[in-house]
Amino acid sequence: MNRIIPALGLALFAAAGIPAQTQPGKIAVINMQAAMSATKDGRKASAELNAKFGPKQKEVQTKQAEIDSLKDQLQKGQNTLGDAAKNDLYAKIDQKTKALNRDMEDDRAELEQDQGRWVNHIGAKMGALINKFAKDNGYALVIDISAQQSPVLFASNTIDISKQIVDLYDANAPSPEAPATAAPAPAGAK
Repeated sequence: MNRIIPALGLALFAAAGIPAQTQPGKIAVINMQAAMSATKDGRKASAELNAKFGPKQKEVQTKQAEIDSLKDQLQKGQNTLGDAAKNDLYAKIDQKTKALNRDMEDDRAELEQDQGRWVNHIGAKMGALINKFAKDNGYALVIDISAQQSPVLFASNTIDISKQIVDLYDANAPSPEAPATAAPAPAGAK
C-alpha cells in the first residue's frame, strides 16, 4: 500500500504534464527588520535618525517638565490662589499642552517619513538580493518572520538566512548611501 501512493502521485504529475521533483525545494526564514537594521546602511540610518531626533526628544521632555511645573503650581495654590491666577495657570497649561502635542505630532510624522525613506531604500536593495540568493542557493520559499503576527510558530536556526543576507548586502554596498531627503524646514518653522 505504501508503494502505491507515491507511484500514483508520480502518475498524476506525469498525466498533468507537471514534472515531478526528485528533491523538494529548500525553505528559509529571514527576520527582515533585524536584517535591515544590521546592515551598514541600517546602522547609518539609525545614527542619522538619532542625531536628528534626539535633540527634539529632549526639547519635548523640557516642555513637558514646564507643563508639569505649572500643574504643580496650580495644585499647590488651589486654596491660596485667586480665580484670575488659577484661570491664568489653566490657560497656560492648556496652551503649552496643545503646542507640545502639535510639535510631537509634527516630529512623529517627520520621523515616520524619514524612517520610511530608509526602509524603502534598504528594502529595495535587500529584496533583490534575497531573490538572487534564493535562486542561486535552491530555495523554493523564503519567509519573513519579523512581523508580530507571523504565521510561523517555529523555525529552526539552521534555515535562518538573516546573517548571510546582511553579509551579502554589506559586501555589495561598499559605502552607505543616504536616501534622498526633503529639504530642511526654514529656521523657526514647525
